[in-house]
Amino acid sequence: TPARVKKGTDGGPRVVAAGPGLPKGVKKGFYVRPTFFAVFTNEMTIAQEEIFGPVLTIIGAKDEADAVKIANDTPYGLAGYVTAPTIEKAREVGRQIRAGNVNLQGVPNDRTAPFGGYKQSGNGREWGKYGLEEYLEVKAVAGFNAA
Repeated sequence: TPARVKKGTDGGPRVVAAGPGLPKGVKKGFYVRPTFFAVFTNEMTIAQEEIFGPVLTIIGAKDEADAVKIANDTPYGLAGYVTAPTIEKAREVGRQIRAGNVNLQGVPNDRTAPFGGYKQSGNGREWGKYGLEEYLEVKAVAGFNAA
C-alpha cells in the first residue's frame, strides 16, 4: 500500500524513482507507483520489512560474502534473486541464500516447484507436489499387516 511505501522511507533511504503516492491518473485505491530505494545500511526499515511491490530495494555490498550476509540478515525469507557471470556462480551463491525460492539469472518461477518462505515469511508450500500435500491427510495404521 502507499502507506507501506511511505513507512519504507523511515530511517533515511534515498528514493531513486517514484516513491509514496498513487500512480499518475489514479485518484483512489490501494495502488502504488513503482518505487526504487537506495539503502545505505541493512538496519533501515525498508531493508528489514516485507513491503512487496512494485518496490525494489538496492543495498550495496563490499563483495560476494557481504552480499550473502546482507541477503540473509532479515527475519524474512520469501524469495531471493541471483544474477552472476555464470550459472555455476549463480548456483553457488543461490545455495547460500536463506529463502524459500531463489531465482537464478532472471528465470521466472516454476509452478511445478514448491513456493513458500523461510523464517517469518511462512511455513508450508504452495504449487507442485509439496503444495498438493498441504491438502492431504496422512494416516498411519499400526498393525494393519500383522498376522
